[in-house]
Amino acid sequence: MGIIAKSTIQEVNDKIDPVAVIGDYVGLEKRSGEYIGLCPFHNEKTPSFSVNPERKLYYCFGCGKGGTVINFVMEMDKLSFTEAIEVLAKRFGVPMRYENAAGSPGKDQEQRTRIEEITELYRRVAGSFHYWLKERPEGQSALHYIIDRGISMEMIETFRLGYAPANRRWLFQFLIRKGYSESFLASSMLFSSKDPHLSFFFHRLMFPITDRQGRTLAFGGRLLSGDGPKYINSAESDFYKKGLTLFGIDQALGEIRKTKEAYIAEGYMDVIALHQAGITNAVAPLGTALTDEQAKFLRRWVERVNLIFDSDKAGQQATVKAILTCRRNGLVCAVAVPHKGAAPAAEFKDPADILKEAGLQVLQKRMKYCMLDCEYLMFHSKSLFDISSAEGKTKAITFMFPYLKTLDSDVSRELVIEQIGEAFGVDQRAIRNDFNRTTPVHQGGGRKDGIPKKLRSIRMSDELYLLIVVLVNYQLYPKFRTKLVIKDIEDPAAKEIFIALEEWYVHDEAGMDALLAHINSEELRSFVVEKGSSKNLLSNPEQLMWDGIKKVKRRRLEKRRDQILLELMIARDGANETQNDFQKETRLEELLAEKMHIDAELHQA
Repeated sequence: MGIIAKSTIQEVNDKIDPVAVIGDYVGLEKRSGEYIGLCPFHNEKTPSFSVNPERKLYYCFGCGKGGTVINFVMEMDKLSFTEAIEVLAKRFGVPMRYENAAGSPGKDQEQRTRIEEITELYRRVAGSFHYWLKERPEGQSALHYIIDRGISMEMIETFRLGYAPANRRWLFQFLIRKGYSESFLASSMLFSSKDPHLSFFFHRLMFPITDRQGRTLAFGGRLLSGDGPKYINSAESDFYKKGLTLFGIDQALGEIRKTKEAYIAEGYMDVIALHQAGITNAVAPLGTALTDEQAKFLRRWVERVNLIFDSDKAGQQATVKAILTCRRNGLVCAVAVPHKGAAPAAEFKDPADILKEAGLQVLQKRMKYCMLDCEYLMFHSKSLFDISSAEGKTKAITFMFPYLKTLDSDVSRELVIEQIGEAFGVDQRAIRNDFNRTTPVHQGGGRKDGIPKKLRSIRMSDELYLLIVVLVNYQLYPKFRTKLVIKDIEDPAAKEIFIALEEWYVHDEAGMDALLAHINSEELRSFVVEKGSSKNLLSNPEQLMWDGIKKVKRRRLEKRRDQILLELMIARDGANETQNDFQKETRLEELLAEKMHIDAELHQA
């Protein structure tokens, strides 16, 4: 099957009438510029399902489901993205156009052939990047970086790590000489759609992403120097979905089958470090959270999963979510800790950092210490709440209820209730009664009356609000990216949206569906759709963007000014005894000049 042209996707997005499409499935009533109805995704008596016709988004305030009209059709009719586009194109009279295909879509064999051609191209490109890393002088900086991280040449070979040259025209010229056509390369997603002669990846350490058959589906690229996101990834396609793929699965599957156990780390470098330590059943999700699809995929061979996430707040939240995902999909789960008996809040460094700083033997030893998920959650709940008070103890115990609900055995659930009672000094019957009253089991999927329990950790900041304004008004992004770079942003959720916008922009993709697909966090996607449906973002969004940019720049200037004032105080006190009088005077003059410049900018802001 040919790939649907971006122009077709954009035209479908432009012509879609969201009220007409969603109204075929849901009875909608107009209220204050929005359309309200009963949610089709969960049972409810009071309407909480909202359709925003201007944004062409839907969102349910009851169950949290939300997205675009195309996404809605996919959900309701169980269609692929391509099938949904074809259905909507036919309804709204949009002629279907396909890239690298003659006319209409062909048979399944055409799609399989297309996938084989692309993955074979990617395999060869990965080989070329690998050669640049090992053999070419231009790749030495990337090679030294890897070796300095403690990674061996054996692992470089095993994972076929590479280097994408800084010369963005090299790859196109190289592949043309190898006999590939310009039209095929233009549709390969390896090049900029604005200039198909320019490579998307350049001056980056390259990580080929393969499926369990070893086919190269995509690439991840780590920035070596200069501005830009630390990591960028290939765009999703008909054959590559981040939420369905695990980095390292090709290299790990043999040991996974043998041991019926998997280690799940956070990133590429962590997986490679674990393999080097002999833990060759290690993989990583290609995003910030483990998905149900990835857990179901592992469940084919795995009985137990060991999670290796950061010990900071974000890492602990990701661990809790991953535990629930694993248990919900029938996987026994444990969590790596710094040493035997350590609490979850104890400092735990990434496997890649342990390998670099402490060496192979320490990494091997650290991976032996794993705490069962139930014990981890009880430790974690005690750190979240003040269990010296009755109210805090109640909250800490209630925190365990989503975990209890994921257990598919009444015996297991009773044993955990017994553990909770002993850990918190509370009668088991009271815990059981509260759990049964507030969290009915046997309704599946972590839902009560069809409504998923939300453990929302995202909080709106000025930066996040600004990025949501830009995302839902994505036509503003070309202006936005000329005024701010990612290092200007501090909020992690805002950073993730910034990276999603940049990946979407450089790939020249069409529509909100493609843009939202670049946001790895399901929780953040839901948050964006919910807030993006607000009528507040409809009124003069460009002015909202400029006001937000001013706030970010002002905060950055004020932060730098505070740093300068501190440095001036230290310099005047003569704290730096290694500098002579001339050097101190010069430094004072430099700091004062910079402060005057910042004061002038703040005055104009």
